[in-house]
Amino acid sequence: MSSTSESSSSSFKDAFGNYANYLNNLNEKRERVVKASRDITMNSKKVIFQVHRISKDNRDEVLDKAEKDLAAVTEQYMLKLVKELQGTDFWKLRRAYSPGVQEYVEAATFCKFCRTGTLLNLDEINATLLPLSEPSVEPLQINVLDYLLGLADLTGEMMRLAIGRISDGELEYAKKICQFVRDIYRELTLIVPYMDDSSDMKTKMDTMLQSVVKIENGFTASFNCVIVAACYGVHVRGSEYTPLLGSSEPSSFLLRVSDAEL
Repeated sequence: MSSTSESSSSSFKDAFGNYANYLNNLNEKRERVVKASRDITMNSKKVIFQVHRISKDNRDEVLDKAEKDLAAVTEQYMLKLVKELQGTDFWKLRRAYSPGVQEYVEAATFCKFCRTGTLLNLDEINATLLPLSEPSVEPLQINVLDYLLGLADLTGEMMRLAIGRISDGELEYAKKICQFVRDIYRELTLIVPYMDDSSDMKTKMDTMLQSVVKIENGFTASFNCVIVAACYGVHVRGSEYTPLLGSSEPSSFLLRVSDAEL
């Protein structure tokens, strides 16, 4: 009886020892994944900042540099994340790497729009990650939720880009950006109610609507500036007009009397 209880106690200790080792290894892996996610976030932001340097005079030069930097993020930092997660159930660690992946999606889609005026879809992004994984293991693929969250963040950068283009007088390009953001907002409005984990997305939808409004207000302000400038020009040119002698129109802004009375 004693030997049986000792054997049972030993098996319990072994089992819980294995559980402890598993949890310790998982926590250590989570810390490494969080670090990799932060590196991806930081360097993806640098790509976004690079794209914001774009103007009508340096477009190709800026985008070439941004795409080169994005490739470096993929080959260095995304590769580190892929190697850390390959062969594991990466859904368990999604919360640890999701912020970095969202920022990466934002940078990649931002570059693609500025280059081609089109949206980089999920399959295209995942295709760039496939070569990073070993053929013998399940590849890390960006899931739909992280893609949509990154797309929601993209609209904020598109708003900043549109305001910059409006200030530079590129109104047609800004209109294209505005329509692109409207389309994303409209499509996500249809999808969000059916999403299981939509708390983050619902918060971002409010911010996305603000971005659309800011772009539209930018157009309104630009139009108003044109009207004010035109009215000011008419006023200035009109003040240069000197009425004929005997005219009833006042010419002295001090006395407000006609030339004939002076």
